[in-house]
Amino acid sequence: MTTKAPERHEFQAEVKQVLDIVVHSLYTDKEIFVRELVSNASDATEKLRHNQVAEKDADIFDADLDLEIQVSSDEEAGEITIRDFGIGMTRDELIENLGTIAHSGSKAFLNALKESGERNDNLIGQFGVGFYSVFMVADSVKVYTRSWKKEGECYCWSSDGSGAYEIEEVEGERRGTRIVISLKDEYKDFAKKDRIEEIIKKYSAFVQFPVKVDGEKLNTIGAIWLKSKSDVTEEEYKEFYKFQAKAFDEPRFWLHFNADAPLEINALLYAPTENMEGFGFGRMEPGVGLYCRKVLIDSEPKNLLPDWLRFVRGVVDSADLPLNISRESMQDSSLIQKLNKVITKRFLKTLEEKAKKEPEVYNDFWSNFGLFLKEGVTTDFTHRDQLLKLLRYESSYTEAGSTTSLADYLSRAPEGQKEIYYLFGPSREAIESGPYIEAFKARNIEVLYLYEPIDEFVMNHARAFDEKNFVSADNDEIDLDAIAPETESDKAEALAADASEALCSFIKEKLGEEVSEVSASDRLVGSPAMIVNADKQMTAQMRKMMKAMQQKAGGPEMPGMGGEPPVKLQINPRHSLVKNLAGLHANDGELASLICQQLLDNARMSAGLLEDPSQMVQRSYQILEKLSAK
Repeated sequence: MTTKAPERHEFQAEVKQVLDIVVHSLYTDKEIFVRELVSNASDATEKLRHNQVAEKDADIFDADLDLEIQVSSDEEAGEITIRDFGIGMTRDELIENLGTIAHSGSKAFLNALKESGERNDNLIGQFGVGFYSVFMVADSVKVYTRSWKKEGECYCWSSDGSGAYEIEEVEGERRGTRIVISLKDEYKDFAKKDRIEEIIKKYSAFVQFPVKVDGEKLNTIGAIWLKSKSDVTEEEYKEFYKFQAKAFDEPRFWLHFNADAPLEINALLYAPTENMEGFGFGRMEPGVGLYCRKVLIDSEPKNLLPDWLRFVRGVVDSADLPLNISRESMQDSSLIQKLNKVITKRFLKTLEEKAKKEPEVYNDFWSNFGLFLKEGVTTDFTHRDQLLKLLRYESSYTEAGSTTSLADYLSRAPEGQKEIYYLFGPSREAIESGPYIEAFKARNIEVLYLYEPIDEFVMNHARAFDEKNFVSADNDEIDLDAIAPETESDKAEALAADASEALCSFIKEKLGEEVSEVSASDRLVGSPAMIVNADKQMTAQMRKMMKAMQQKAGGPEMPGMGGEPPVKLQINPRHSLVKNLAGLHANDGELASLICQQLLDNARMSAGLLEDPSQMVQRSYQILEKLSAK
């Protein structure tokens, strides 16, 4: 019986777009609407169960109702009804959940669809827009609902999916939500009981509540994290991952464990195959649900795992956790901190075992999720030592695409080597064509190759591994001859000491305040010059990144960041260009001055410090003009 006239509303623009895509072009497998609606019913029932346990004094409407999901079908009428006795919705929640993007995730779904450009029957589940999948098969949908609170009204939400919906107040509804689907003629096959049962067994075997079809209970698997590992099949693990994480990919691997001390814990954690942040979908949200004796406490607890493990999916169930704990009190809960510590160490131990026993599996994981572990090194002092063991980098010893661990790097280091050397560059080719690697290769000393901006922050925060300091290979204090002296047979004849000293003085005079020092170096082999870094705490690249970050933030500059600081230039007294320059500066001072400036800019470019190459280009033309006139 209707008590008021229906209110008519237009769907929000993004919801209209989702409806149009879902109904007309996205899905090849229409049966997934059952999966989505049963999943929503399970979520609503889970929330009600939590309220029953956590708020024992709460006055719950229809408190005697069993927590179950009921599905009924009318094959002759072509109707399906899916009902839960969960938390229900108010009028405002109906509008918020079914008519706008506030909770539906429609905007994120549209962005993901645009990025992937694929038809994917599992994509919808990731973004919470699953309800709209019902319009693939329905002529009309009615959602009857009654909130769990004692004081509340019953409402009916109805739509044909064409762009608008109506809400009206009704009477006689029990607590929860009842969805009545009137199927299109071509999809009335879904109203057969055996068809519905087949779909529910296929997609919803892990629902935590009894599911009844036309009054008969279906067998579901339930909380597999509480089972023994020997009682769970590989297929069940994979299906549970897809169900719990609303994922479209396969899990890469998983960790199923229980512990009695310091807390009672049952956990099932998954490493996904795909890194959604890498697809440009924005920052991933925590994906490990927190339970207490199968009761959901929080589906996305913020502090259960460190932020750098936000890619992990799964569940953690602790019987020691108070059922009435609030999200606010969890922020400072010592129990949550203990859970965090135990689970993080166990997951890192699993990664260590994978790296040792299944290196191909770990390397594949690293290529997709290594960035998260690097983030952990820069932010998590507690687990830094474990994380450093898991880092992988290309090096001057590895082939392109292959990586080494820090421990393996040190196992190959010469006896006299006291530091771990690294070089930052945009690519392997850029590093190996630059001047800094030359002396290391000549002495067979390994150098790690860093390609991502975060890598320099990793080295700066970690400082050392196995008591060996991380040092950038462009540092001016490195004494390679103390580790492995270059043989005399490998050395070309150098400028005489007095000629070399005179040339350095000339270059310093011509470059003025652009250089703090000019000196001859034995560290160069095939290049005429390079800029070395005198700051052990901040490389030139790090300084450049920090400056860019400050400019972007619009904040005050840090001391020493303003303008371009003078650089320390080293020249190669064995290089023919340098030898020629030594003879040229007495005969043609103007050309020699241009070449000095060109040497500096070339060195800046190799160091990644040349922001505006226009002057360098013009100067190169001047040099060519002078040389061509001779």
